[in-house]
Amino acid sequence: MRQAEREATNRPNVSTLILMQRAGYAVAQFCLSQFKFTSVCAVCSHNNHGGNGLVAAEALRDLGINVSVIILAKEISELDPDTATICSQLQPGPIWVSALDDFESEAVTEALAADLIIDAITGGDFILPLPLTAKKAVDAINNSAAIVVSVDLPSGIDGNSRVPAHENGADAVFSHGIIAFIAPRPAHVFAELTSGPIAISDIGVQPVLVPNETAVNVITGEEVGIAFPPRINDAHKSGFGHLLVIAGSVGKAGAAALAGIAALRSGVGLVTVACPKSIQAAVAAFAPELMTEGLEETGAGAISTKASDTITDLLAGKDVVVLGPGLSREEETCRFVRRLVARCPLPLVLDADGLNAFDGHYRELQVRSSRYRVLTPNPGEAARLLGISVEEVQKDRLKTAQRICHDTGFCVVLKGFRTVVAGASGETWLNMSGNPALAKSGSGDVLCGVIGAALANKRLIMSRLSGTEEEQQEEFAVNASALMKDISVAAAVHLHGLAGDVTRDQMHENTVLATDLLKNLSEAFRECEVQIDRGLFYLQR
Repeated sequence: MRQAEREATNRPNVSTLILMQRAGYAVAQFCLSQFKFTSVCAVCSHNNHGGNGLVAAEALRDLGINVSVIILAKEISELDPDTATICSQLQPGPIWVSALDDFESEAVTEALAADLIIDAITGGDFILPLPLTAKKAVDAINNSAAIVVSVDLPSGIDGNSRVPAHENGADAVFSHGIIAFIAPRPAHVFAELTSGPIAISDIGVQPVLVPNETAVNVITGEEVGIAFPPRINDAHKSGFGHLLVIAGSVGKAGAAALAGIAALRSGVGLVTVACPKSIQAAVAAFAPELMTEGLEETGAGAISTKASDTITDLLAGKDVVVLGPGLSREEETCRFVRRLVARCPLPLVLDADGLNAFDGHYRELQVRSSRYRVLTPNPGEAARLLGISVEEVQKDRLKTAQRICHDTGFCVVLKGFRTVVAGASGETWLNMSGNPALAKSGSGDVLCGVIGAALANKRLIMSRLSGTEEEQQEEFAVNASALMKDISVAAAVHLHGLAGDVTRDQMHENTVLATDLLKNLSEAFRECEVQIDRGLFYLQR
C-alpha cells in the first residue's frame, strides 16, 4: 500500500491533495449508499486523515445536506498543509475544539446531535494512546445516538491489531460502517470492528502485489473481475471451457446436478456430468443444459473402478475436472478416486467424498506433480486428512490451510467462517463474504461448480494476449501460472459467498437453499461489476 501511494504521487497531475479529495468523495459515496440521514457532523483531526473527513463533509453539503464540522485544533495554522487548503474553503467554517471544556459548548452539542457522524480523528498510522481531546471526542461520538461511519479505521484502533476490538479494552469508536483506502489492514479483517459494512476504495491507486511478501490477502470483487472478464461480442461456448463433473451416487443425484448447474450459472461453456448409470436420468432431469454420461457402478449404486476406462475417454476435449460431490464413501469408489487423482492430466477440483477417499491415504496427495489441483475441505475433512482434531484445525485456520498446501503443493480452500484460500503460488487469501445461511446441504456442491467454471474460463488467458508472437508467448506463460489459477479459485470463493449474502438479504438465513444460490449468482456478478465501476470494494456487506 505504501509503495502504491508513493508511485501514485510521483505521476504527473497527481498529488497528496488530489488523493485526499478522491478519498473524501469516496467517504461521501459510501455514506450515501449505505445509510439514510438528513444531517451530518464530521469530527476531524488536524492531519491529512482529518482532511478526508473535511472533503466528505463538503461533498455532502453540496447535495443540500445539513453539515457541521468539528476540528480538533485551535486554529487553521495547526493543520497540515493539504487539510488547511480544504478547511479554508469550508462555508460556513468549522467548530474548533482544542480543550476538554470546548465539548460542553452549545455548538458542539448541536453538531453531535446529527443523524450521521463521520469519524475522521485517527487513522491506521496513528500512534496510541489517544490525546485527551481525541479521547473525549471518541467518548462523545459513542454517547451520541448517531450512525457512525469511520474513515480508514475507528478512531482508537491499531491498524495492525488482530485482537477483536471488544476484547482489547481500547478507547475506540463504535462504528456502524467503515471505509478505508487502497488496501485493508489486519484490523479490518481480524479485529471484528463492526457488524456493518466495511469497504475499500482504491482512490485510483492500485495496490502492488509483491509475491510471497504479504502474509495474507483479502478477496474482493476485483478478483472476480479478473477471473470472469466481460464476454466479447463474437464469444463461443468453447472459449469458456468444457467442465467434466464426476459425482453422485444413489440418493445423491442432487449433489452432481448442483455442481454442474452452478458451473453453467458461473459462465462455463459446456458441462458433462459423469455419474452412476442408475441416477443418470435423474441428473439430466435437473437441467436440460447438462450433458450426462452413465458410468459403471457398484451394487450399492456408486461409481465402480470399472468406470476408469470410460473416464479416460471422457477426459478428451475437457478443460477441468470436478471430482467428489455425492460420490459416497464406498471403498471401491474411493479406490477409483485415488487412481483418477494420480493420473488425471487436467486441472482438478477435489471436493467432499473425493477428499474423504484419502482418509488414511494422505501420503498419496503428497506426491508432488506439476498438475494443478484444488482441495476444498471443510474443517472435519481437513482434520481427517491431517489426523488432528477439528478444534486444532479451527484454532489456526490459516496455518492449517497453508500446512496442507505445503504438504501437497495444491491450492487449498479451507471452508467455513472466513474461508481460507492457500494458493499453490505461495499466496494466501482470506474471504470475508458469506454468512451462516451457507451452512446447509448443497452449498459446497455449488462452490466446487463455481471454482470449476472459473478455472475453465479460457478468456482469462486469451483476453490478455497482444503484441508480437514472442510477447504473446511470454504473457501466456505468466497468465497461465499458478498465481492466475489461484486468483480464479479465490474469485470463485468470494462470488459464492456474495451470492449467499444476497440470498440471505432477500430471504432469511434459515430459509436459504443451495438452489437459491444458483438463482442469485447473477446478482453477485452484478454486485462485483458495480464495485469495480465505482472502485469501491466491500470486505463485508
